Amino acid sequence: MILLSGKQIAEQINRHTELLCRAFSERFSSKPCLAVILVGENPSGRTYVNTKRKLCDLIGIESRLYEFDSSVTQKQLTDKVKSLNEDRCVDGILVQLPLPSHADESAVIDVIDPGKDVDGFTPQNMGKLLLGGGRLISCTPKGILRLLDAYDIPVQSKSVCVIGRSNIVGKPVAALLLQKDRNATVMICHSFTDDVSRYTEKADIVIVAAGCPGLVTGNMIKEGSVVIDVGITRIPDSTKKSGFRLAGDVDFDSAVRKCSAITPVPGGVGPMTVAMLMENTVIAACARRGITDCEELLH
Repeated sequence: MILLSGKQIAEQINRHTELLCRAFSERFSSKPCLAVILVGENPSGRTYVNTKRKLCDLIGIESRLYEFDSSVTQKQLTDKVKSLNEDRCVDGILVQLPLPSHADESAVIDVIDPGKDVDGFTPQNMGKLLLGGGRLISCTPKGILRLLDAYDIPVQSKSVCVIGRSNIVGKPVAALLLQKDRNATVMICHSFTDDVSRYTEKADIVIVAAGCPGLVTGNMIKEGSVVIDVGITRIPDSTKKSGFRLAGDVDFDSAVRKCSAITPVPGGVGPMTVAMLMENTVIAACARRGITDCEELLH
């Protein structure tokens, strides 16, 4: 059984991104710049943002944080995004989700300049992804495929069951797997799917992004399958110093007895997502300066 260490692979990718940032700075006398919008006091959101900003500092990306309290209006958010679109020093824009319930997430995402959309969430970039093109690909789906590639796990002609149909993970990862350079056969399950195990039992690869701790158990997967657990939820745990533990969407202890490879939680998909965000920021910065392949910076 192989433990798919996203942390290890992400470190390798980040080292390469750091080389690209150094070459970028030497050529343009500035760093790639990522602007982050954080709304409210969601502890998880703040943790994610802090993690991203720390990595920016290590890699050589300038990060700017714009904070709003939870009472921020829709217009204030969209106006800030529009101003960042016009800021020539900003290469990437990230709106940390979720937003407060009164804010229309789609409306905020829609006004991001597609060329600065490092999360790959705008309709333009999602459309390009569906059609098999585009430079800025959704970070978690991109990270999942890079992780599979790093461990030489083929997807061509494999049966893949994706659990979850979010715009952030489920839909884009399914679209990527269907592309002609991947050639997987994809099944998508969601909250209205009758008996999810009917599909997971047939799948060579199971990707779970439902936000439901322990949803998939070992008796739901077939022997030798590959399991990618995207879920990460804080579960109250008085035995932990923090007062909580992190749980994935897969019951690791039972799944690990049957699968051939599995991602841990934490340390699996999460680090890959952040690494892809760093990479996308450099890609966006290069594209804004007429460089279509960031590797040109190293030659």
